[in-house]
Amino acid sequence: MALGAIASAREILTRLHDVMAKRLPAQSKLNSVVNIIGEALDSEVCSIYLLREGVLELFATRGLAQEAVHVTTLALGEGLVGTIAANVETLNLDEAASHPDFAYRPETGEEKYHSFAGVPIIRRERAVGVLAVQHAAARKYADVEIEALQTVAMVLSELIANADLIDAAGGGSTRPQSTAAVRVPGFKIVEGMAAGVAVYHQPRITIEHTVAEDTDAERHRVYAAFDKMREQIDRMASQAEFGVGGEHDEVLAMYKMFAYDEGWSRRINEAIDSGLTAEAAIERVQQRTRMRMREIDDPLLRDRMHDLEDLSNRLIRIVSGQLGTAAQMGLRQDSILIAKNLGPAELLEYDRRRLKGVVLEEGSLTAHVTIVARAMGVPILGRVKDVRKLIAEGDPLLLDVTEESLFIRPTTAMDEAFEAKLALSQKRRAAFASLKGELPVTADGHRVTVMVNAGLRDDIAALDLTGADGIGLFRTEFQFLVSATMPQREAQRRLYKDVLDSAGERPVTFRTVDIGGDKALPYLNHDDMGEEENPAMGWRALRLALEREGLMKAQARALIEASAGKVLNVMFPMVSEPWEFDEAQAIFEAQRTWLAARGRKLPTEIRYGAMLEVPALAEVLDILLPKIDFLSIGTNDLTQFLFAADRAHPKLALRYDWLSPSILRFLKRVTVQAQAAGVQVAVCGEMGGRPLEAMALIGLGIDRLSITPAAVGPVKAMVRSLNRDKLMVHMDAALAHPVGSLRESLSGWAAEHSVELA
Repeated sequence: MALGAIASAREILTRLHDVMAKRLPAQSKLNSVVNIIGEALDSEVCSIYLLREGVLELFATRGLAQEAVHVTTLALGEGLVGTIAANVETLNLDEAASHPDFAYRPETGEEKYHSFAGVPIIRRERAVGVLAVQHAAARKYADVEIEALQTVAMVLSELIANADLIDAAGGGSTRPQSTAAVRVPGFKIVEGMAAGVAVYHQPRITIEHTVAEDTDAERHRVYAAFDKMREQIDRMASQAEFGVGGEHDEVLAMYKMFAYDEGWSRRINEAIDSGLTAEAAIERVQQRTRMRMREIDDPLLRDRMHDLEDLSNRLIRIVSGQLGTAAQMGLRQDSILIAKNLGPAELLEYDRRRLKGVVLEEGSLTAHVTIVARAMGVPILGRVKDVRKLIAEGDPLLLDVTEESLFIRPTTAMDEAFEAKLALSQKRRAAFASLKGELPVTADGHRVTVMVNAGLRDDIAALDLTGADGIGLFRTEFQFLVSATMPQREAQRRLYKDVLDSAGERPVTFRTVDIGGDKALPYLNHDDMGEEENPAMGWRALRLALEREGLMKAQARALIEASAGKVLNVMFPMVSEPWEFDEAQAIFEAQRTWLAARGRKLPTEIRYGAMLEVPALAEVLDILLPKIDFLSIGTNDLTQFLFAADRAHPKLALRYDWLSPSILRFLKRVTVQAQAAGVQVAVCGEMGGRPLEAMALIGLGIDRLSITPAAVGPVKAMVRSLNRDKLMVHMDAALAHPVGSLRESLSGWAAEHSVELA
């Protein structure tokens, strides 16, 4: 029976408020709570489990055997209750025993019950208990009933905390467990090095009062907080200084869209209507958002929902009057900011002169804050676990994102090593910068073309900063990834034209959208694809674009229009067979014909290329090569496909070497075949950006590299110190009779011939 036939959420809260107001022992209050919920949901069982001494203990029940109270326990992750607490998630099952995590406890007498629903009781972002209901009939609980359970769980959090019923750890100590020097690993998000003291972005706000006395007053408090929050965000967006244009502008526009979202404010008002205070209502909606984020497989959509988390934090601080973020109090010295996650607007609040770096417990390469931080020049290390257990406010920190490391309370030796590395890094950067105007020509006179990979409008500045020959790979999907909706053709055209205009006479190669797989877009319907077990090898890139012909037609027309009067270099990603290239080229040619018929100005030439990432394409190069103008080898995907090794898997990331004979022989065979057909060959990917690996590629006969801007200086220095002819002789001999990886052999040869490997 759905909630409403028995009692409204507000009526339940009123009854709970009456119970909590009475001077009764905590156990008596919990006994009353399970009866109130059981009656309201017409549920035969209602139980409360609390975290005590590291396990979940049955504290109160209506419907299960009373002798099981304080006897039945479940470890975190054990059974349905343990799973809810461990994952901080909601379960709603019509047949509990069919769930893989079901664990039967005979002392409870629960064998006759089929349906089960449970929600976590959360305190300071951690599950400290579980509220569960069961029913003999096999049925799913209605959404309104689940929402009632979640609201009650919030009120219970206040009750059990005040009664000191849960483990002290549930409060989430902010003091570190040790004061010794320690190095902790992380994930490289925005590169750089920084030193400063630890500053927590915000103190935890604990909501002490959850049940409203005056609903109208709470609603007015929320309205006022919304007005103030929107005013803050408008002001920050208008004051942000990044130069002219950029994806960060789109990020901030989307962030503002979230702030003005009526659906979000409506859900908060509905929570107030149920009887919650303004703070509790915001937290209630925020908890639901967090749970939804855990259920979302799409990493991009999860990143976008972090913006809503950021706004919730901001709103709750305003409505509670606890405005003391580190930004608002001001940074007093060079600081490293510590946070679970950050939204783009929150980062903008900080004094750039004092903010030297950011450490996140979560964080992602596609999050909005990443794009803004890159524009600000602030290094970010992400996915650093247990920061509150490891770091105290004011601890000295050394951040080395390049090495994916954070040093906490460093020793004198650590400090000296860091300073030496920083000084060396600055010296090297200065030396590499001095090569900006020098051509990458080997010592024996062979010209190597060194280009950069790009994906953001701001990346084009790297051409002038590094003296690169052009853009060998412009990833057009970035515009799609940072947009809330499908970018319109005109918006695409403007971006492509800006890129070409900024590049001037230097060539730009545009890669058509590589979306799908691990770069799914929330505004595209992916239901027809189902769940992909291997997204990297799934419905993505050219496969997806050919199916969604409208998407590719729009991009083709935008690229052709943007390239009017210039050469358009376009390549198609993840080509597996020649007919895929044919279909993609036909779409572009049809758009060129359509525009020509209407008298539009066209590119002077369209050069078509394919990316070799799928090993199968190497077996049909004799068919493909006569059709294409250039071939670009994408070593990142190619390597993982060739070795059947997920490059993101921590145990496999370092196992397969780019300098192994198998990958080098494969590249040599492809290069020889393409050059014999008169087709230009380039390598774009991380492999070409590492001096030793780039040297190996040159030794294979590859003379075009497209790499990250930061790698241009080191690769140029390597090229200018290299004798290419001697290297090619060495490579041929080494590949003819290899003994494991060629890394040691090539490193020794480089040292012997004074090749500069920074």
